[in-house]
Order: sequence, then structure tokens, then C-alpha cells
Amino acid sequence: MQLENRRVPDVTLAMRRNGELVHTSTRELFAGRTIVAFALPGAFTPTCSGAHLPRFIDLAPVFRAHGADDVFCIAVNDPFVMEAWQQANAAEALTFVPDGNAELTRELGMLIDHAGKGLGMRSKRYAFIARDGVIERAFVEPEEGGDPYTVSDADSVLAAFAPDAEVPPDVVLFTRAGCKFCIRAKHLLGERGIPYEDVSASLRVLRGVSGRQSTPQVFIDGRYVGGCDDLERWLAAHGSGAHPARRHDAPAPVAEAA
Repeated sequence: MQLENRRVPDVTLAMRRNGELVHTSTRELFAGRTIVAFALPGAFTPTCSGAHLPRFIDLAPVFRAHGADDVFCIAVNDPFVMEAWQQANAAEALTFVPDGNAELTRELGMLIDHAGKGLGMRSKRYAFIARDGVIERAFVEPEEGGDPYTVSDADSVLAAFAPDAEVPPDVVLFTRAGCKFCIRAKHLLGERGIPYEDVSASLRVLRGVSGRQSTPQVFIDGRYVGGCDDLERWLAAHGSGAHPARRHDAPAPVAEAA
């Protein structure tokens, strides 16, 4: 079903707010606001938890910086499950919208039968951009087997929403407890507002990933940068380290170590 240029159906949803169960209309959620929304088959499921949700968490501040009032995560789950999923993923940057009775999903024509997987009726995987309750752009995964995840990812939606937006690089630090250089590297990244993944590593892991056993070992956008001093030089050469928005399946820009 065509989503673009349609008004978001006016249905009432049960949501959790401040520990209370409340009922909210979609009209209230969307009216007068610019909303980026993504919908997925279900909370705690593999692609949803491992890829779809985390990247929207990463990019929520970028969407807001370019005019989005909020980023919604929609699923055919009850409000208690959605609340638990939000808490488990520290996803306070998003608003979780439970469509427990599948009314919104059905009205949008996005309901799909996953009974064969033991999941019952669920949502297709899709995303959309809505302004004042009208869907301006839609990103619906193709009708094919498996669990397609090719067009509704956060990077693709951001590329349409704000083509010139810059997103932080993907930074991984391999560290050890008590390492003062690891602490310094985290401080350098924190000063510039660059998120990172901190991986506590054994000597075997360090040697395996970098051929060295000193810490930290820093990787940016898939490329080995080096230790703390190398990171400081890289940051000096690259400013914030941000790069233009890109699709999730596009090759990442190469990060050059100074």
C-alpha cells in the first residue's frame, strides 16, 4: 500500500509514561511536528535489536539537529514489552510507540502474518518521515523471503531527510582496566562528543586485532588508527571526525591515521 502523501491514521494507542499506562492518539503524537518513524517486526528480535534499533539510537541526535521533533520506534508489541525493550537498550533518545492491537499497522497496510515463525500478526519493516501528520517519504522493505533490511535503516532515512547531514564516525577502543592512556583516549573522544564502543581486551585479543599488546588500540570506520597519541593526531587532522550521511550498505569512508 502506498504510504506517501497519506495522513497518519487517527487511532488511540496505549503507552507507558512515567510508570503509568496512558492512552494517546496518533493525532496528538504527529500533529504540528516533524517525525521520523521506523517500524519493525518486534521487540527483542535479532535484526530489530542488533541493527535497526541501535543505529536509530546513534543517529537520533543528528535527526533532531536537522529539524526532527522526535524519532519514533513502532512495533506490534504491548506497552510493557516496549518499555522493557527501551530500557534494555538505553534508548531514551527515542519515543517507543506500542501498537499493541495492531490498529495503526493495519490501517497503514503494513500488517504481515508471521504465524509461521510463531510470532502471529506483526508489522512489516519500514520507516517514514511525516510532517504535521502527513507522510512525506516512506521506506518500505521489499516483499521477499527472509527479513529484508535494505531501505528502512537509519542511514538511508537520514540521507533522504538531511542529505548534507554529518554523522559521527564508528569508533572502537580496545582497552584494559587501569590503563591511563585508555582513560585519556576516552576523554579526547568525549570532549568532541564522538561516541565509541569500549571493548575490554585480553593480550591475545589485542595481538589478534592489531599485532600489538599496548592499549588502547583504536579503530575508526573499520581502519586501524593506533594508540592514544595516534588518536589525538587523527582528531587534530579530522576535526570532529564527522562525515556525510551514507546508506548502511555503502562503503564507509577511509579514516587515515596521522
